[in-house]
Amino acid sequence: MILVTGGAGYIGSQFVRYYTRCRPTEKVVVLDNLVEGHLEAIDGLSSVHFERADIGDFDSVKKILEKHRIDAVVHFASYCYVGESQENPSKYYQNNVAGSISLFRAMDECAVGKIVFSSSCATYGVPEYMPINEVHPQNPINVYGQTKLLIEKILSGYADTKGWSFIALRYFNAAGADKSGLIGESHDPETHIIPLALKTALGVKEELKIFGDDYDTPDGSCVRDYIHVEDLAAAHLLSLEKLNSQKGGQFINLGTAYGASVKEIVSVCEDVTGKKIKHSFSPRRSGDPSFLVADASKAASYLGWKPEHDLRSIVETAWQWEKQKRY
Repeated sequence: MILVTGGAGYIGSQFVRYYTRCRPTEKVVVLDNLVEGHLEAIDGLSSVHFERADIGDFDSVKKILEKHRIDAVVHFASYCYVGESQENPSKYYQNNVAGSISLFRAMDECAVGKIVFSSSCATYGVPEYMPINEVHPQNPINVYGQTKLLIEKILSGYADTKGWSFIALRYFNAAGADKSGLIGESHDPETHIIPLALKTALGVKEELKIFGDDYDTPDGSCVRDYIHVEDLAAAHLLSLEKLNSQKGGQFINLGTAYGASVKEIVSVCEDVTGKKIKHSFSPRRSGDPSFLVADASKAASYLGWKPEHDLRSIVETAWQWEKQKRY
């Protein structure tokens, strides 16, 4: 049986629902403290057992691992706001790093040595070349990226000394929602461009603020690699299956290798919604690179994975969710 930490969060719940569709006879244990997660995201799933706990609560996590005879972990639980990580680094080091160490200690004591970790392209920092592959230097420019890199290094230590098998998936920009419309992105505050653009289309926000129109890009706005959460979920399941045969650790980028500019995002959102999105430009945010695009060839060769959703599909599913949000 698998344990999914942060399984009631945005990407975690998408994985849980995808997993239960692909493996309907298997049980899943979701561990979430519901600080950022939503119980509604996993309701109605009869094969899911929910445990409300914090990854930093060693005794509780150990009991859960023993009680359910867990043999592999998919680890999503973390705080993930870049700006907040700069303002409150202690919160991020305590939850993301110390919490993960506590989780790993419990896993070690329960002889659970297989884990898929939700990492980030934020570990790379400002790109030295494009597209970014897995051997690109890792020099994170914010605390959030530092926490993800530290956890990668800690996992490498467990692989070297304890024989663990792990895959760290370095996402680029997660976006979109489940095709069912039942679950999607729901952050407070919301900082991601696609939901903010769609909220503006709905009239929830008066205006979309775009940071920077003077980047060294074709249209002056920064370019990012957006990947649908269902494609991320599929990569996690493929990674989980790989853990049964691989030894040691692997680091794998997840992206589409296609870069969309912010202005292109606005244009696609307007096309999908049929509404004009009022927007204005503000100065660049410090540390925002012009381009962030993945080289995802290792995901294809090692996992046999390729993304199925394009940018329009991402926006269409996100729009369906925004119009009928349940939480």
